[in-house]
Amino acid sequence: MFDRVAAKYDRTNNVLSVGNAPLWRVATTKAVDPKPGQRILDVAAGTGTSSASLARSGASVVAADFSPGMIDVGRRRQAHVPNLVFVEADATKLPFDDASFDAVTISFGLRNVNEPKQALAEFFRVTKPGGRVVICEFSTPSVPFVRFGYNAYQRYVMPPLVRLSSSNDTAYDYLNESINAWPDQRTLAAWIRGAGYVDVAWRNLTMGVVALHRAAKPVPPGE
Repeated sequence: MFDRVAAKYDRTNNVLSVGNAPLWRVATTKAVDPKPGQRILDVAAGTGTSSASLARSGASVVAADFSPGMIDVGRRRQAHVPNLVFVEADATKLPFDDASFDAVTISFGLRNVNEPKQALAEFFRVTKPGGRVVICEFSTPSVPFVRFGYNAYQRYVMPPLVRLSSSNDTAYDYLNESINAWPDQRTLAAWIRGAGYVDVAWRNLTMGVVALHRAAKPVPPGE
């Protein structure tokens, strides 16, 4: 499915988010707080738009995605970024050594993983002690009238926008289904804590349409 939408994926995201996608990307990059010399893993990186934003800090960024089509588009579009590499990878079975990244991040991809808790366990495994995880994902608006308006947007406005902007509008039928089936902020925080992370926190973006979760991998005693 993602191979089929790769060509116009970024444009469609900008249209469907009503211009909010770049703002969410900025918030995520700030939360990751990449530094020169650090190694960052961006999972479900798609065409690497978020990965390139992280790489501008001087950090070494690995953009991992399950879709060969997304990676192919990403490698072409981000060819000018020297400290960014693309790797085809399954989020539930990452091809990286233990404790090999200073930070792991995923934006709008965790809900697309068949076993999200297994993915979180893999994120924890490859995060260095003291490192961090940042997850940006659609969530549950906390205010009733915002939930009502968001549901109406998904039902009546999003379908025609998809037909206008996407390279494969039928693939986006899955989008609303996956968003509506995804757990709320508190539940995701519990999953992250269950994977082993500590200091789990989140903040809502766009009144809870999106939530940004953050956590750290504890440092073993004596290290």
